[in-house]
Amino acid sequence: MAGRRSGESADAPVARPWVRGATTAAVVVVALALLGACAAGPNPGVDTSTIGGHGPYGFWWGLWQGMILPVTFVVSLFTDSVSVYEVHNNGNWYDVGFVLGISLVFGGPLGARRARH
Repeated sequence: MAGRRSGESADAPVARPWVRGATTAAVVVVALALLGACAAGPNPGVDTSTIGGHGPYGFWWGLWQGMILPVTFVVSLFTDSVSVYEVHNNGNWYDVGFVLGISLVFGGPLGARRARH
């Protein structure tokens, strides 16, 4: 009974360490493939004018639209003319402002006040 723990029968299968490693590797590969499939594609509206003729939205508009995201999201559920993200933007600076605006609402002063109570 070499290699068996006490209480195990002789007919019990022996755990193979390579099976655990292969299973872990397979789970990691599947998780990375799923995350990669969620990546956004290019935005054809970057650096283009809006329908009203205004130039592309920049950092400050991104900041504002990130801060009003909770209200915009609820309104967008009931109407097709409101979107939570402006596709006619100047690229990375709009994105930085949008994410900063979201973090100010959900994790900034309001989130800190809730954490203290």
